[in-house]
Amino acid sequence: MLVRFSHCDPAGIVFYPQYFIMFNGLVEDWFNQGLGVNYARYITEHRLGFPIVKLECDFVAPSKIGEIITLGLRLEKLGRSSMAIAVDCRYRNEERLRARFVLVAMDLERQRAQPIPDDLRELMQAFEQGQFDINNLRRDS
Repeated sequence: MLVRFSHCDPAGIVFYPQYFIMFNGLVEDWFNQGLGVNYARYITEHRLGFPIVKLECDFVAPSKIGEIITLGLRLEKLGRSSMAIAVDCRYRNEERLRARFVLVAMDLERQRAQPIPDDLRELMQAFEQGQFDINNLRRDS
């Protein structure tokens, strides 16, 4: 993923909240291309969202404008209604960031947690020990 001007602060390094936007895009890409399901359809048709309820992040080194960084996603734990995800960010072989967060399946109408649907759970279980690299995706943006 190219670090763009829009990701950066005046010093030319990624402004930390921009990483969280990147994480959200990574999760959407994981659903769409890693799991083969339509993330937007879960939101719009099934009224099921996946908000982050816990987030830990270690900023190891700054990422700079013009660099091409790699974001990796690993599913660490799959619960009844939640999933723990680890993300790493690298530039070449240099670690830039590590994060762990918990997403919860949420009924968007009732604003309450609900079990992860069985079909989605099966896809996630098959993926649980794998690694997902956003740079292996064809991106139109």
